[in-house]
Amino acid sequence: MDNSQIESSIGEIRKRNGSVVAFNKDKISNAIYKALAATSEADRGLADQLAEGVLRKLFEQGFSASRPPSVEDIQDMVESTLIENGHSEIAKAYILYRHERRKVRDEKFKVLNTKTLDQVAKKFDLNCLRVLASRYLLRNNKNEITESPSQMFERVAILIGIGDLMYDAELFAKDGNKRQNLEEAEAYLDKLDSFDYKFKIGEYYLNKWHFRAMINHYITLANKGQMKLSFKDLLTMLAAKKLDRYADRIKEYYDLMVSQDFLPNSPTMMNAGGRLGQLSACFVLDMPDDMERIMKSTSDAALIFKSGGGVGINYSDLRQEGDIVASTSGVASGPVSFMNIINTVTEVVKQGGKRRGANMGIIEAWHPDVEKFITNKTQPGVLENFNVSVGIWEDFWHSLVNTTDGKYMLRSSRNKAPVREINAHQLIDLIALSAWKSAEPGLIFFDQINKYNVFAKARGGPIRATNPCGEQSLYPYESCNLGSINLSNLVKRKADGEYEFDWQRYEETIRKTTRFLDSVIDVNLYPVKDIDTASKESRRIGLGVMGVADLLYKLRIPYNSKEGYEIQSKLAEALSYYSMEESVALAKSRGEFPLCSKTEYPEGKIPIAGYYERPKEQHSFEWDALIQKIQKHGIRNVLTTTVAPTGTLSMIADCSNGMEPMFALVFEKRVTVGRFFYTNKIIEQALKDNGLYSEEILEKIADNYGSLKGIPEIPEWMQNIFVTAMDIHWADHLMAQGVWQEWIGNAIAKTINMPYDVTAEDVKAAYLLAHELGLKGITVYRDGSRHKQVLHMTSEKAEKIFTVTPSNYVTDYVSTALANQYVKTQVQDALKLKTPEETPVEQNLAEETSEENLCPTCKNNLVFVEGCSICIECGFSGCTSG
Repeated sequence: MDNSQIESSIGEIRKRNGSVVAFNKDKISNAIYKALAATSEADRGLADQLAEGVLRKLFEQGFSASRPPSVEDIQDMVESTLIENGHSEIAKAYILYRHERRKVRDEKFKVLNTKTLDQVAKKFDLNCLRVLASRYLLRNNKNEITESPSQMFERVAILIGIGDLMYDAELFAKDGNKRQNLEEAEAYLDKLDSFDYKFKIGEYYLNKWHFRAMINHYITLANKGQMKLSFKDLLTMLAAKKLDRYADRIKEYYDLMVSQDFLPNSPTMMNAGGRLGQLSACFVLDMPDDMERIMKSTSDAALIFKSGGGVGINYSDLRQEGDIVASTSGVASGPVSFMNIINTVTEVVKQGGKRRGANMGIIEAWHPDVEKFITNKTQPGVLENFNVSVGIWEDFWHSLVNTTDGKYMLRSSRNKAPVREINAHQLIDLIALSAWKSAEPGLIFFDQINKYNVFAKARGGPIRATNPCGEQSLYPYESCNLGSINLSNLVKRKADGEYEFDWQRYEETIRKTTRFLDSVIDVNLYPVKDIDTASKESRRIGLGVMGVADLLYKLRIPYNSKEGYEIQSKLAEALSYYSMEESVALAKSRGEFPLCSKTEYPEGKIPIAGYYERPKEQHSFEWDALIQKIQKHGIRNVLTTTVAPTGTLSMIADCSNGMEPMFALVFEKRVTVGRFFYTNKIIEQALKDNGLYSEEILEKIADNYGSLKGIPEIPEWMQNIFVTAMDIHWADHLMAQGVWQEWIGNAIAKTINMPYDVTAEDVKAAYLLAHELGLKGITVYRDGSRHKQVLHMTSEKAEKIFTVTPSNYVTDYVSTALANQYVKTQVQDALKLKTPEETPVEQNLAEETSEENLCPTCKNNLVFVEGCSICIECGFSGCTSG
């Protein structure tokens, strides 16, 4: 009997949970291949040959269709076959592999509080599952996990599928004029419990929260006259399986997430198909100089925190401290005091019961209290639930870079009357010094945000606020739903074994995920009615990316190189182009966003800087043709792209954060039994492929700030390609952000990493260069600046044995592209290379970790990346989107 006959005669295999599945010889071969790889003998032919021997041994032992082998039986046969064939080292590696798998499996059982693992739990690594378990999987009132990872992703996919289903041509009339009985639909909201798991789409059952979303979505569309059928007729169609084709759409969304190709922002993962039902990460509220409306904003902020969102507020409309309050004959306490009120509310109202809320507090440069605001957070313990930023407009920038005396007038928020004159240079110096000391405040360039703001006319003025991490600018009461595509997954292997980027798959993924995020708007349960209204008026979405650094590692392209910047530029351009093109397609079938006709879109304008500022011969796509389509059909979403923080999402997707470089390739996890290292999987494989992988080399990398730079054993080509955040000069960090910003509709979550020995003048130069590069905001982080925080510390012994210089790409840009002489001089002075005598080669940068900089969940070190603190151990994040 030949081997194919033996395989078919065995037929099945009994799994650990008692279930029986089809026997597959390839799985045996794959397991042996992994054992071979562990001994640096990754030989696929030998693995197949040994698997054939295992197959024959199973047959000789009497296993058959009537007596199927168990997983353990097969593993025992693999061990004995390896030993009998003289492969004792491979047998040892296989036994260790088997032991490690058992340990990981047992740990997964423990983390998920289960006795069986679904397909997602088997596929995802342990760290991914820890994050899911700690923050995303539903729990009962005893805090016990009540759903598996597969059920969680299914819960989300079903809800988004409902969003699509309601636009089916049999149900939806784009032009309106259909009258339905809304009270009939509303009545179902009072009997949700009776419809828990009563209806299904294909094989996907709708729980009562899915059912609630369907009712609300129906009511919204019926209010606009766009529902052809009564709600009862809709339910009849569901029951008759006439809408079961949307099961394919649900499966598509499920596969996008389970494949780790795309994940929506954290509130969507937490709340879709759940009681809270609030799916947005980003909100902005106003803070007018009126006590009643101040208290309304405070109350609304509490509701947003409770639902799982974060809030951005511009406090500039509040009168300065000490100003007269006519109604009480008293004096105003100033914006900072009102920030403290929101800070206290944040402290006591956890986001969705899972974490404290996040805030962005903004004051514009003209406000008389701006200096107090700037210096307020230089001490620990102040406004701990806030990121703070100074808002910059054209007039301040003009005073700074175009006048010799730098005179700048601070004005009253009540009537814009002059209050006192300051020096713009002194103010920017104060901001730079404060950021040098404490990483705050950031700068928000409102002039850049509004430069191509097509929405200003419809909203009656410019945008003046952003979400807590600064990447999403919004009008008051708007929200935004974010999601990120994992670029490191979108590669294919060439014949020579090298990777290339799969541009076609990228386009397909952008189109699917644009539709996904548009549907989120419709099935979202907004925490405040005003937010529901404003969000649906603009239908703003924020499709972004993660895994950029990992992608560049796979493609063997240095992050901070000409080639690196060029491919990042094309990735950003494609993201906005295809998402906007898909948004036009959605407008054709579902309708443009309600305020579209009042914007500048009909005039042929778009919110993409690169379209205007890059020569057309440098465009990769036909933007003029897209603009014509928008003018003809409208567009579904006012903006479509944002590069948001992906801290915990990238842990689930098992990739690098956002468009950030890796902060460390190897870092140490402190355990009682010795040193244990986490290693980036791509560098681990590269080290193995080049015969360099060992505990000793991992230790050297960990002790070198997680960097390969300056380690003699590592080839120069690897040192150039596998760069970390600390290997990249701060000017190159800015360049990378600028490259993305050219083509992204909203802004970029990015940290501009600086070594500890930069000066406040360097920080100031970074601000000047950032504005010239067209950035919409900047967050600077000087290593060690946050009150004794060990930030990128990868080892207690860490020593930096390398120096960092700007790339030729950046220095050429500064020399040739900067037109303003003041800016050019300041930046050139900052970028002058120090001589080796001036810069110590070996610098011990370790400092003590204080309690305030430990993760509140697991007490491990927090790291600062994408403008917010995250824990690389359990996934805690100080931001809301990721």
